[in-house]
Parts: sequence; structure tokens; C-alpha cells
Amino acid sequence: MNHTPGALLGPAEIRELAGRLGVRPTKTLGQNFVHDGGTVRKIVRAAALRPGERVVEIGPGLGSLTLGLLEAGCSVVAVEIDPVLAGEIEATVAAHAPGADFEVVVADALDVTALPGEPPTALVANLPYNVAVPVLLTFLQRFDSLERVLVMVQAEVADRLAAPPGSRTYGIPSVKAAWYAAARRSLTVSRNVFWPVPNVDSALVALERRDPPSTTASREQVFTVIDAAFAQRRKTLRAALSGLFGSGAAAEEALRAAGVDPGLRGERLDVADFARIAERLGRPAGTVDA
Repeated sequence: MNHTPGALLGPAEIRELAGRLGVRPTKTLGQNFVHDGGTVRKIVRAAALRPGERVVEIGPGLGSLTLGLLEAGCSVVAVEIDPVLAGEIEATVAAHAPGADFEVVVADALDVTALPGEPPTALVANLPYNVAVPVLLTFLQRFDSLERVLVMVQAEVADRLAAPPGSRTYGIPSVKAAWYAAARRSLTVSRNVFWPVPNVDSALVALERRDPPSTTASREQVFTVIDAAFAQRRKTLRAALSGLFGSGAAAEEALRAAGVDPGLRGERLDVADFARIAERLGRPAGTVDA
């Protein structure tokens, strides 16, 4: 099949590429390829990228979104776990966007600790559904140069990431994402723009970096408290954190010292509340602030 410079990938070309490479999209890798150019351009517009901006893309697959990012004038570094796809995407970019500033890293995104070239200021990706949250949180942790994120995930996951305290979908992903950034649900994406067609709806979630809460607790300590608070959602914080603090009484004392009602459940607290609780970890019972 002939490649047209400047054109994005369409359904026929995606199927031809996959067939030639022997690629059969798998649930294990969470592979669903976007084949609609209009959707790709809509995603790129929603990302509000600047020409020349360094963007990291995770799981580029056959290159649908990659070409859209390059069309917008971005400098793109893509992280692809599949070596066959990684090799092919370089040829696809060379054919469709000759001379574009692009490089690919063959690796599992969860193992990546450094990226070549300038530090990326934006992350834009169609994330594999099965690892979307850990990949997102890992990149926000490891790459503090990231100012903005726009990722396509399962609609339910987008709702969780953007959920405010007290909402039905608020949970661990919501609070941990809030440590790094302010999140909001963006566009809904039709399942019909993917090949193969997934069994779930997709949505974009946008995150804008902000400073974490001012606290003497470490991120690890705060996340430990978050995990414990949501381990058994129906339990009060006094009960849920009793193991962490050694007893229900000690948990209640820590919660009251942090200004948190021990009878509440985790879904009522924001990330700053969890940070204040984490500050009590390792402090002897009865300790008061000066």
C-alpha cells in the first residue's frame, strides 16, 4: 500500500499494516487502534499543544495518534513495548511525516526511568486499558517536567480519575492523581473509531500539574494511608486505619489530631486530608504539635 505524506492512517491502512506485520490486537496488551483521522485531530486539539513542544506518547501502536501529534508540529518520543510495532512506526513516520522530530523507545512504560532528548512537557496517549492508571501515575511521579496530560482511557477510569471527594466513583486513582495534578474529564470517544471495536466506551481525561499539598509527610507515606483507607470501603477511617496505626484507638487519636472525623469513610477526604493523617505516622501516641 502506498503511503501519502501528510495523511493520517485510515481503517484500510491500519488493517493492511497489522496484516503485514502479523499483528493481532490482544487484550493482554490492551491494544485497540484508532483508525479515524477526525478523532485523532480532535484529541490533538484538546491537548492544546504548542508547536515544537516535546511530547511523550505511550503505546503508539501503529502510529495513528503519533502522526496527529507530528502534524501539529510537536517533537515526539514514543514508548512502545512491542518491538515489531516499534520498528514499523519509524517507517510509518518516515513515509507520512518525513523529517519529523520523532524517536521511539522500545520498553515497558512502567520500567522507563529516563527518556532521550529534551524532557517532555506533555503526555498524550491512548493508554492500554489494563495498565492505564499505574502508567499514568508512574509517569507523573518520574517525569516532573510534565505540565499537562491528556490520555484516552476507559470511560469508567476517566470518571474515577476526575472524581471529586464524596462522589460515587471517588477512590484511590482519584486521590493519587490529585497529589500531582488537577484532573477533569474531557471528550467522550466513540468505540466505533477503534479497531478492533472494544466492549467499553472511552473518554479523555485531562490533567494539569500542580504542587502537592504542603506536608511534612512523604508521598509514599501519604499513598500508604490512601491505600489503607480504601482497602475496605465500607469501613470507617478509624477501623480502616487501625492496622496502620496499631489499634483503633491509636488511629482515632491520629485522625483527631489531623482534624479528621474518625467516623468518616475514605471517600469523604481530599488529598490534603490524607497528607495530614500521614504526618501522624510514626509519631508516639499523645504527641501534640508545637
